[in-house]
Amino acid sequence: MNKISYKPLEEEVKTDEILDMVFKDSSVKHGLQEFSKEILRRINAFEKENGKFYVRCLKRGKDIFIYDKNKKTGKPEEVIRQLWLIKLTQGYKYPLDRIEVEKSVQFGLEVREKSADIVLYKDDKITPYVIFELKQPNAKKAEEQLKSYLSAEGAEGGVWSNGIQKFILYRPYPKEYITTLSDIPNVNQTWDDLFEEKRTYNELQEKFDLSFIISRLEEMVLAQAGVNVFEEVFKLIYAKLYDEDQAKNLRPKKEVHFRQYKEPKKTYAVINDELFKGAIKEWEDIFNPLSKIDLTPEQLQICVPFLEDKKFFGSGREELEIIDRAFEHLIAEVSKGQKGQYFTPRNVIKMCVKMLNPQKDEHIVDPACGSGGFLLHTMYWVWDNDLKSASLTAKQKYANRYLYGIDFDDNMRRISQALMLIAGDGRHNIFKRNSLDGRDWIGEQAEQARASLKSLLKHFENSKQEEENRKVYRYLNFDILMTNPPFAGEITDSGLLRQYEFAKKNGKLKQKVERHLLFIERSLDSLRPGGRMAIVLPQGVYNNTNMEWIRLWLFEKARILAVVGLEGNTFKLPAPAKGTGTRTSVLFLRKWEKDEDPLDDYSIFMAVSKKSGKDNSGEYIFLDEKGQRIKSEGGIFETSGKLKLDDDLDEVAEAFIKFAKKEKFEWWNK
Repeated sequence: MNKISYKPLEEEVKTDEILDMVFKDSSVKHGLQEFSKEILRRINAFEKENGKFYVRCLKRGKDIFIYDKNKKTGKPEEVIRQLWLIKLTQGYKYPLDRIEVEKSVQFGLEVREKSADIVLYKDDKITPYVIFELKQPNAKKAEEQLKSYLSAEGAEGGVWSNGIQKFILYRPYPKEYITTLSDIPNVNQTWDDLFEEKRTYNELQEKFDLSFIISRLEEMVLAQAGVNVFEEVFKLIYAKLYDEDQAKNLRPKKEVHFRQYKEPKKTYAVINDELFKGAIKEWEDIFNPLSKIDLTPEQLQICVPFLEDKKFFGSGREELEIIDRAFEHLIAEVSKGQKGQYFTPRNVIKMCVKMLNPQKDEHIVDPACGSGGFLLHTMYWVWDNDLKSASLTAKQKYANRYLYGIDFDDNMRRISQALMLIAGDGRHNIFKRNSLDGRDWIGEQAEQARASLKSLLKHFENSKQEEENRKVYRYLNFDILMTNPPFAGEITDSGLLRQYEFAKKNGKLKQKVERHLLFIERSLDSLRPGGRMAIVLPQGVYNNTNMEWIRLWLFEKARILAVVGLEGNTFKLPAPAKGTGTRTSVLFLRKWEKDEDPLDDYSIFMAVSKKSGKDNSGEYIFLDEKGQRIKSEGGIFETSGKLKLDDDLDEVAEAFIKFAKKEKFEWWNK
């Protein structure tokens, strides 16, 4: 066996800089999720000639060219190959004498110029075992090429990898391919062992790109399966959540059951009959009690490996945002955008929460909660400030008692419930109801929502008003409301319009009113006197001459605290998801107290964001530890330093806090 030696790690910084040049994008090293931080540190690049950089090949024992600084050309795929050599020897424990690089492939009687990047041999060191086709990070998969290599060499398995993504082919029979294994055998395993390998909760991987996983599931199975893509992905995620919950809290060895078994029927029986059915009972309001996974056992067999080694529960906040972003893309084509409703970027949400400074005894609501971002980050804010040293039980009690969400879209309700569940809220007060229409709060279907909100109903001395409010839940006493309502489309339903002051002009009912305008009125009605609010609105509300009447109405109802203009790319999403380039601002206000006279003249905090953290294509832009800008394309994962979103919204929030303390706003002067 060849003895393996590695270069010392002292030159890590220099290597880091060289890799940035090789990949032509400093974000790549943050996205090479195939390799652990330890493996990335093991690669050593150096300048051998003037402007020419090399790595020492682990197998060939010679210096291999990777980049010419003068010509600005290089071989990023060679870096990927060296990382895989380190992984095979360090992680899978294969000896170097079972590994060959750049092996010419025999096609029948002909040896072609094409060569396999890495060939892993069986114990006899003659029979090809696993063939690796390795590409630079921006390369797309080439499944057929890999199949041709396997067929030509008679290998049992193959790996295609660009460092960010990979797929594995396994050939149990010459003309049969299994394409969904999540890993290859280590030196002490066989392919069959992979189907029997047990995994524990602690072994699950926290960092993963759910957007990529969903796209692969669509590509390989779901798009052709004749099923609702959103529903089936959601069923799998909830089955996974239930399995993790059981493994973490109830199973003695923390063994997870969500995995691919050798027989598709067994995989289906475990995932559907045990885990998904268990999830239905555990979280009763998410699925119909008679629901089942609508994939065939064979289709499910392909899907499971993409999720089996991932961890949802226990995800850090950054990982949770990645999961959230995947839902953002998943739902884009299902229901979002149809009514001008888009996921609120988390940096905008964090700004709003920070400026309004929610307290542990304040009730919070989002009447158009979407994926629950305002609720999630309010929960984190209170946990980090008022409840920093509190027990988990106390933190969950806060979330259960004080956080409320409402959305007309049932898919959105379930997403927000899932994210809050993953975040650790315990249970929720999130309901599928139409916040705008009091008629939707009457009847048996609204009973749970009414029961949850009963203590927050506003009471009237007038018995008729009191009775009406108990029926439609129009007037409430929330301390804080934060929301990004739908701001496209018009309401023409006369029965709904009759409920609003904004829908009447000179005593007559208007034929139509823009949806977001009704949300302004409805939101203020949900606040107690002295309650405060943040609402995302189109810029036209603030500057169009025909909207002056709304601005005058607002001055009568509330003190305008702040207006923050958002940069034009804020709500853009990368393809294929649909975002919007509509210019928006966030309006912050405090409702006048019952006996408080509106002020004629007061200071208003005004700010315009110049940096949203996104580029013109909707991709997130980060700053690395050296202040270099990094795009999020391909997924950002922390492997090589701390990243910060390239935006200025936290600076805006800090400036507002100074203003608020100067103005002696009570929630910042306690």
